[in-house]
Amino acid sequence: MSDLLASWALGEHTADDLDGESLTFPTYRKGSGPGVIVIHEVPGMTPQFIRFAEEVVAPGFTVVLPHLFGTPGAPISAVNVPTVISRLCVSREFVTLATRRTSPVSGWLRSLARELHADVGGPGVGAIGMCFTGGFALGMMVDEAVAAPVLCQPSVPFAVTPGRARDLGLSPADLAAVRKRAAGGCEVLGLQYAGDPMTGSRFDTLDRELGDAFIRVDFKGHRHSTVTLHRQQEGVDRVLRFLSEKLR
Repeated sequence: MSDLLASWALGEHTADDLDGESLTFPTYRKGSGPGVIVIHEVPGMTPQFIRFAEEVVAPGFTVVLPHLFGTPGAPISAVNVPTVISRLCVSREFVTLATRRTSPVSGWLRSLARELHADVGGPGVGAIGMCFTGGFALGMMVDEAVAAPVLCQPSVPFAVTPGRARDLGLSPADLAAVRKRAAGGCEVLGLQYAGDPMTGSRFDTLDRELGDAFIRVDFKGHRHSTVTLHRQQEGVDRVLRFLSEKLR
């Protein structure tokens, strides 16, 4: 275990009946209070990601970090980023290019959210995805256990065509469920750099699909990781305030 995760409790979660298969991933847990699931970006649980997770713990949240890929605690590098992406592109659990499809791992994350909510109670749990996993928080919103979804620079499916650049990475049925929850009052917070080519035009799609339920935050510039590598304090503050408003 990385020294940065030494104070976190290591566990695992298994979800069954996911298209006839069972998925198990390790988890790290820390804190007390309402539950928040923070999903790491590529290439994994970087030091910047873990520091952000600590900031979510500090104001009084039970934070769970799913370990989906990469090496926990390893810094971002020119080697591990392409290595991890190449593995994800051939993984059955993740959808990287297909449009109008929800990644199978979203079912596992929904199961994790239900378990955490049952454990800590409250109106629901928060879900924060970023970059490769940014859209996963939206997919988790299909389940009513998720009351505070946060999308940080959602970048899948990879924005290599205009169609993929505007796609939300959800099946039609899941998008309909997300629309219904948004119409019922479940708001979605999204953060991106306005000039980030990796997020494409997804925020415009979210504006159209969710209307006023989508809280859009655009930062100036062409950088990418809003709360980690290219951290914006305003962004971190907005996320923590959103979680407090929805979960307390």
